[in-house]
Amino acid sequence: MKKDKYFDLLSTKFNTSEEIVSEIINLKAILDLPKGTEHFVSDLHGEYSAFQHILRNGSGNIKEKIRELFHQQLSTKEQNELATLIYYPEKRLKVLTLEQPTQWYKQTIDHLIQVIRFCSSKYTRSKLRKTFPKRFSYIIEELLSETNAHNDKQQYTHQIIDNIISLNQAENLIIDLSYIIQRLVVDHLHVVGDIYDRGPEPDNIIERLMTHHSVDIQWGNHDIIWIGAAAGSPICMMNTIRISARYNNLSIIEDTYGINLRPLLTYAEKYYEDNPAFRPKLDNDHTLSQEEILETTKIHQAAAILQFKLEEQLVRRRPEFMMEHRLLLSHTNFKEQTVTIKGQTYPLHDTCFKTVDPENPSELTQEELEVIQRLLHNFIHSEKLKRHMNFLLEKGSMYLVHNENLLIHGCVPLNEDGSFQSIQLNNTTYQGKALLDFFETALRKAYQNPFIPDDYETDSLWYLWSGESSSLFGKKEMTTFERYFIHEKNTHTEEKNAYYSLREQEETITDILQEFGLYGPDSHLINGHTPIKEIKGENPIKANGKLVVIDGGFSKPYQKTTGLAGYTLLYNSYGMQLVAHKPFSSVRQVIEEQDDILSMKRLVDRPVKRKLVKDTSVGLKLNAEIEELLHLLEYVNYFYRK
Repeated sequence: MKKDKYFDLLSTKFNTSEEIVSEIINLKAILDLPKGTEHFVSDLHGEYSAFQHILRNGSGNIKEKIRELFHQQLSTKEQNELATLIYYPEKRLKVLTLEQPTQWYKQTIDHLIQVIRFCSSKYTRSKLRKTFPKRFSYIIEELLSETNAHNDKQQYTHQIIDNIISLNQAENLIIDLSYIIQRLVVDHLHVVGDIYDRGPEPDNIIERLMTHHSVDIQWGNHDIIWIGAAAGSPICMMNTIRISARYNNLSIIEDTYGINLRPLLTYAEKYYEDNPAFRPKLDNDHTLSQEEILETTKIHQAAAILQFKLEEQLVRRRPEFMMEHRLLLSHTNFKEQTVTIKGQTYPLHDTCFKTVDPENPSELTQEELEVIQRLLHNFIHSEKLKRHMNFLLEKGSMYLVHNENLLIHGCVPLNEDGSFQSIQLNNTTYQGKALLDFFETALRKAYQNPFIPDDYETDSLWYLWSGESSSLFGKKEMTTFERYFIHEKNTHTEEKNAYYSLREQEETITDILQEFGLYGPDSHLINGHTPIKEIKGENPIKANGKLVVIDGGFSKPYQKTTGLAGYTLLYNSYGMQLVAHKPFSSVRQVIEEQDDILSMKRLVDRPVKRKLVKDTSVGLKLNAEIEELLHLLEYVNYFYRK
């Protein structure tokens, strides 16, 4: 068996023992390079403009490289102009007024080449070459190889630049060099959950991620709901429609994903009127007519009531989920317009229960069943939605252990004493890592079988959204019904899992890291999901630096309470830096006024020794590959000796 394996490896990759030796030398050399920069983002919530700007500027990393390189050569204004050009080369070139274009081209190309040299110091020549666009790959390689030692070589490269300018290719070269820099400043991107909901362009975020050179995703609760809709879950589907209506984003469903909502609108027009509690949240730039606002309001009500009915059916179908307290339609007195929750009766306001049968409130009418089936067919058969969800499944997971760090969107459910919270699911008790593994297995199985709407795995996706022991929800209950219909604010409170208070303690985080196999002193838990209210003094760095929360409020609705517009995290060979961002203005303002996002960095952790590739997850894989090659070499030498 092993002999066949080595023969296969030899025949597919290597022709001679010398080639094997060369590869071993190459891989061992890579192990001693500094580790690449990892970039962590979280809770993007459809805010594509802010996200793509963070990607383009590397969370301030590009500007920092320029400052290190040119602090004695360029003024602050000139440094900012160079940074803006690198972020948006095509757009910036269009608005520039050049008095001496030839001289500016020469100087700018020289500056960009210097930045590339500086940023590429931790990469092999082979890896660097892969970042070059085809049209200028030879030219860029020649420009990068220039040294000040030989005047002949200088003259050669100067002639190359002169020819590029004379042939009107300078701007194209500047564009390509700028994108190479964007590519080099970040080696790998981690998205720690919640790409979807609230903001207007989650689809563009996915499209951008699909072109990224190296990315992984840890699913968030809002991502799970969209996966659930594509997996054929009626209740997940209704929730995506409800949230989209609430935030005036139905166009994502209809225009972006081509999902026809006409069946739901026709139904909603028949049974629902205007209702202040269900009007969409509108920003100052909205262009909706009063008729469109009313249509959205009606769809919002219809989706909410259908969701509540479907939820009651699921709760009764899955008693092991222990969600009986969410049977609020069944606890509603429709004649008196009151609801009883935990023994307390509350008056209801802004109700819309015309389609609810008081004798059997969770029952769907035949008309409602037909609407749900038609909508579900449209979701399941949306080509673009399927392509995006396939990408989330391919690149995503419930959690990730990478380079001695644990990445998880929400939490690891805990009891008050710090022990792992357990739950019995499908006749087996789960807790800690095993619970998250169960959820991931269930999700993947549900997605593979989209035409079974109420199987255990599909129902588990709803539990992930709102169940008490869900690692993505992390609260005792989701009070959606109460927020719509009850004025008393105390009923809106969603009590958090003990994890969120205990995560301040280093001992708790250490226990969680060890549960996932992380015992090293440099290990961290990197979290999203819960916005850090820095405006109230909350610190995103917790547990003596062992835990970092990077949800600072990319989502615009959160920014008034968080005081900022998101955290990102950079982890290079020297350690971790948390970056706090002020709200993003617009691409136009950045290009025309060099008004970059104001980003403030704070040190999270600086290792005693600089980290090399050999200290990373990639290093472990390379060492395993080296071992295989050494065995192959030994086998080949033995084979030829015989």
